[in-house]
Amino acid sequence: MKNDKVVIINGRKYDKDTGLPMEELAQKSKITNDMKSKTTKVARIIIEKPKALYSHASLKTFNDIRSPRRKNGHNMDISKSKHVTHFTPDTSKSSHPEAQTKKGQDIKPISHPLAAKVSKQRALPKSVPAVSAEKSSKEIKQEVIAAALKKSEAPKTTKKSILKRNKKYLNIFTISAAVLIVVGSIIYLNMPIISVKVASMQAGIDATFPEYHPDGYSLSGPVSYSNGEVTINFHANSGNSQFAIKQSKSPLDSSALKIQVDKSSDHQTSESQEGGLTIYTYNDNNRADWVNGGILYSISGDAKLSSDQIRHIATSL
Repeated sequence: MKNDKVVIINGRKYDKDTGLPMEELAQKSKITNDMKSKTTKVARIIIEKPKALYSHASLKTFNDIRSPRRKNGHNMDISKSKHVTHFTPDTSKSSHPEAQTKKGQDIKPISHPLAAKVSKQRALPKSVPAVSAEKSSKEIKQEVIAAALKKSEAPKTTKKSILKRNKKYLNIFTISAAVLIVVGSIIYLNMPIISVKVASMQAGIDATFPEYHPDGYSLSGPVSYSNGEVTINFHANSGNSQFAIKQSKSPLDSSALKIQVDKSSDHQTSESQEGGLTIYTYNDNNRADWVNGGILYSISGDAKLSSDQIRHIATSL
C-alpha cells in the first residue's frame, strides 16, 4: 500500500506534513525515543522502594543484647553494690514514726518539715488582705522616671512662677512710680496756678497767676487771699528784694484810676500802653497799677523792677 504522507521529489523522500526529508525525521525520532527511555529509567530508580536496613535476625540479636534474660525467660536481677550510696534508702527500717508500717501494709508518704509548716500556715484564716500582683520592671522604671522628673520640675515651676509674679509686681511698681513722678512734676510745676485757683475760689474773684515773672525771682510762700482779694508774693533767689502782685475787685476804670494814682504819687506818675492796657507807674517803679475786666492789679515792693518787666507782668496776667 502506498504511503500518502511521503512525497518523492527528485528521487528524495519528504514528509508531506512537515516538508522535511524522511532521513532527518527518522534521526529525530530515534533521539526522542532514547531520551524517553532514559527519563523512565531515572524515575524508576528514584521511586524504587527502599530496602530494609536491618533484617529480622539482626533486630532479634540486638534485642537480646539490650535485654539480657535468664534461661527461664525472666529479666536478670541486678544486685545493688554496697559502694553505691545514691539509691533511695530503705524505708522499712526507718526510725520515722510515719515510715514504720506493719508487714503487708502500704507505705505512707513522708512530708518534709518545711512543707508541713507551709501547709499549716496556708490553712490558717487570712486576716490580711491579699497583696496585689507585683509590678513589672518596666512599670517600676516608668514610675521612678516620672517621680524624678516631677521632683526636678517642681522647683523650677515654683521658681518660674515666683519670678513671673515678682516681674509682674515690678512692672506695676515701675509704672506706678513713673505715673507718680509725672503727676508730681506736673503738680509741682502747676502748683502756683493751682494755689491761685484755690485762693480765687475762696476770695470770690477770678484771679490768675502771671505767666511771666522776672528772672531771679520765684514764688514765696503760699498764695494769700481775703474777701475779694488775692495776693501773690515773689522773693529774690539771692538777696532780700521782693515784690507782690495784688488782684482785687474794683469799680474803677483807667481814667478814675489815674486820678487816684496822681493823688497818691503827688502827680509823679508815668503812663504806658501795652496790649490795650494803661499802666501807671510811680514811686521810682516800686509801684504800678492798672485795671482790666473789673479787677484792679497792683505791683508793690522794693524789687525796683524796670518798666519793661512791669509791662510783661501786666500782659501775662
